[in-house]
Amino acid sequence: MSQLTHLDDKGEARMVDVTDKAVTEREARAEATIRMAPETLRMIIEGEHPKGDVFATARIAGIMAAKKTHELIPLCHSLNLTSVKVELAPGDDGASVHILTRCKLSGQTGVEMEALTAASVAALTLYDMCKAVDRGMTVDGVRLLEKKGGRSGHWVVSP
Repeated sequence: MSQLTHLDDKGEARMVDVTDKAVTEREARAEATIRMAPETLRMIIEGEHPKGDVFATARIAGIMAAKKTHELIPLCHSLNLTSVKVELAPGDDGASVHILTRCKLSGQTGVEMEALTAASVAALTLYDMCKAVDRGMTVDGVRLLEKKGGRSGHWVVSP
């Protein structure tokens, strides 16, 4: 049975053994979108939200989540990330926030799950901070945009 599987030779779940994989530079980018009422977005942008700087809190939450992905997602490796970036920007529609994340490291396994976790948790943090003024928000479009490095090389989402 291949080493790069979450199943052992008995079909039981296990952490993938990356012992024999080469250490390479790895990077992944992911995104998410949270849709909200235009008034909610206006409050955030103009700094009038009762909970303060919502974007700063969501950015920190995303970074922290990336660093703790192995505690949240079963069988993920604990990684020594060298860079985590979380960007939040108001959508052009005036009723959404676009979240873009990037995680990097030099290691034996990729950082796709860390980038996806950062985007998801940043969006959920925005939801949590704004739910008192807008319960109808939705989080969607969580997806991997790009991954670099490792045996499988470079991958970019199709437009």
